[in-house]
Amino acid sequence: MGQLREKMKADLLLRRYATPTVEEYLRCAGKYVAFHHKPPTVLGEDDIRCFLLDVRSRTGEANQKMHVAALRFLYGVTLDRPEVAVRIPWPRVSSALPDILDRDEVERLLASVGDIKYRAVLMTAYGAGLRVCEACTLQVTDVDSRRGLIHIRDGKGHRDRFVMLSPRLLACLREYWRAVRPNGPALFPGAKGPTVSPDAVRAALHKAVERTGIRKHVTPHVLRHSFATHLLEGGEDIRTIQVLLGHGSIRTTARYTRVSQRHVGRTKSPLDQPPPEPRQG
Repeated sequence: MGQLREKMKADLLLRRYATPTVEEYLRCAGKYVAFHHKPPTVLGEDDIRCFLLDVRSRTGEANQKMHVAALRFLYGVTLDRPEVAVRIPWPRVSSALPDILDRDEVERLLASVGDIKYRAVLMTAYGAGLRVCEACTLQVTDVDSRRGLIHIRDGKGHRDRFVMLSPRLLACLREYWRAVRPNGPALFPGAKGPTVSPDAVRAALHKAVERTGIRKHVTPHVLRHSFATHLLEGGEDIRTIQVLLGHGSIRTTARYTRVSQRHVGRTKSPLDQPPPEPRQG
């Protein structure tokens, strides 16, 4: 895409899109151009539909939605031709319940991560309920051992927040620090970049899943889902969980009330409540 790619990137950054979103939008736009072997300036609505039908045949619903969003931005903002993509429908994304690991599975999984750095990243993701990109980009100064807090900077929606630093996680990070001695501001420096790559963390997790034989679809985000579900099952209120996860809406957090079978199981039916006192007179 050349200069057009750089313009689209600048448009995204000026609107403060998160770095992972910027990369995904540019990737989707690049695939669109490669699919047609033509610049998007000469392509139209029918070309978008043809491309999205191909995407639909190859990927899941969430990835389809990302492609639609990228092309809407490309035409609506960068090319200033919103009429081209405005009629492209958003794909329906099913609200299937995520896989949740039980506590024993989490323990086995973390113990099976061979590399101490990746084990520390994944333990941080689960122990504090972080998105994988949030865990990867932590700075040394974000860990406040005195107050027992981790400072998450510029999270999703450009929101800062504080999350708990558990004593066990602190011990893990100290062990990692003594073994690796990271040189620089990043807590988890990468081999080819300033911070460890989320893809490298996913690959390490995938190997650990294979070692344990867990028959669930496990990703770093599943650790985050499991963190929230385990908190709910432990009696934590949903508003606190919302703050810890950095959700902008309580409705996003409320999905965990559907996931937690233990939480549902201990909810008392009104049928079991004592009958009201008979009215006097």
